[in-house]
This record gives sequence, C-alpha cells and structure tokens, in this order.
Amino acid sequence: MDEERKYLVFEKVLDHGFVELIDILGTDQAIVDAARTSYDKGTTKVSSTEQLLRYLMRHKHMGPFEFGECVFRIRCPLFVARQWFRHRTASYNETSLRYSEAIDEYYVPPADWITSQDSRNRQARTSEQVIDSDMIRRQFDETAHLLLEKYKDIISHGVAREIARITLPLSLYTTFCFKIDLRNLMNFLSLRTDPHAQFEIRLYAESIEKMVEKYFPLTIRAWRDYNKNSITFSVHEMHILKEIIKGKLNLLSEIDLYYKKHPDLTELDKLEKQEFSDKILLLLGNSVVLDYLGKTKT
Repeated sequence: MDEERKYLVFEKVLDHGFVELIDILGTDQAIVDAARTSYDKGTTKVSSTEQLLRYLMRHKHMGPFEFGECVFRIRCPLFVARQWFRHRTASYNETSLRYSEAIDEYYVPPADWITSQDSRNRQARTSEQVIDSDMIRRQFDETAHLLLEKYKDIISHGVAREIARITLPLSLYTTFCFKIDLRNLMNFLSLRTDPHAQFEIRLYAESIEKMVEKYFPLTIRAWRDYNKNSITFSVHEMHILKEIIKGKLNLLSEIDLYYKKHPDLTELDKLEKQEFSDKILLLLGNSVVLDYLGKTKT
C-alpha cells in the first residue's frame, strides 16, 4: 500500500486484502435536514434528529439516506469482487489488467476455512473442515503460484496484457474504488453481513459496517434495530399467529402491563409504543394505518 495514500479508516481483511474509507459526504444530521425539507412542519412530534431518523428507517422512507455517501478503496480476491459488483447501485472503478500487470498476490484460505459443501444449500458451505484441508490449501497455493508464473512467462514473450490475463486465477487480488450512498450501502450490508453470504465477502462487509458507524452512528444503529436484527412475518404467518392468539390472550393489556412492570427495560419511545400497539391491532384484523408522522391518531 502506498504510504502517502490518504484515508479516513483502514482495516486489513483476509491475507492480502483491505478496506479503506477514503471519503464521506454528509452526516446523520444532513440526512434529517434533507427529510425535513419534504416533511416541513409535519415533524412537530418527531422533532429530534434521532427520533426522526429512526422514524424514516422504521417506515422505509429511504430517500433522505441518499444524502449520505461513502467512498471506499477495496482490495479483495477476484471472486469476491465479482459478487460485489452485482450491487449495481454503486459506482466502481477497478484496476485494469489491460493497462497494468497483475500484482503477485493471491488468496489462500487457512486450512480451517476449507470446509465441505452444504448438502441442503447448493451455493453454501458448512462449518465442517474437510479431512485433507492442509493438503488442499497447499494445492490452492501451488496452483495460483504456477498460474502467475505462466502469466509472467506469457508476458515475457511479448503477448499483450489483455490476452495474457486469461490464465490468471480467481484467487488473484484486484483493487477497486467503490462509491455508494447510505440507502444502497445499507442494502449491501443487509445482504453481505447476513450469515448466508459467502464468508469472505462477509468479512469485508463487516469491516465496512464498523467504518460507516463511526461517521453515521445513528443511521447504523437504526438500521440494525429495524433491519439487520429484526424479523418480518408473511401474511400467512400472521394469519397463523392471529388464530392462535385470538381468544386466548389479550395482547394489548399484556403489553401495557409489561410497560408498567419494566419502565426502564424498553427503548421504545412514545410514538414507537403507539405504533407497536397499532401493529398488534393490525395483526388481530383491525383496520389500522401505521404510517403517520407524529400526528394525533383518531
């Protein structure tokens, strides 16, 4: 890495990879200011920065989150980059192997990361280490090294770089810049920090999550509360819950009782408590509109 390169946050990932946060635009406050431009005087009961920001996240009013933006420099194996570029709501610029010769760095997973194919999920692996993982690791290393040597030999014969590169392994490291707004970055993080994501790209996503939290702490907290660490139910699942609960349990009374017994154990503010009650009413078959911005409900 160039010692003179400027970055805000840097973290190593895998054996030769890294994530650099090199630029940001906006703050949590800027996101809320953008939201208030459209909501104007409708925010009287959701007046604080955090309350309004959490309201936006909770009700999926995601436009204002586009007023935060991050630029990263990424070094990762080619197979990770190809997964990454599936997120087409970002801007990318990758090192070209037509202009530059390949760097002599490739990814070799530790032996305990070389695990078996999941029999139930065709695109996933298990946590069970294969018996010959040390031998297979050596094969990964030897094969990638051999392909790079072949590449260098082809280059030495005067072959154009754009042709010579076809022999390179997917484990080769590539470098690219990645610019994305917070709205789309949170979608990236939702997918790539999920346990079902490939382990290697998940490590990069987890690094990015920590970096972004430093500059947008309220946004990342709200995203975790209402997205990453939350669950949703389908209409069929809600029907089952409704049939089980109906006539057996007065949920609203139980919730009110819980608030009274544990006043300090819930982080729900006044509006969120009201919305929670409305969700219960909706679950039980009542006609309720959940999307309201601090307005008195009738």
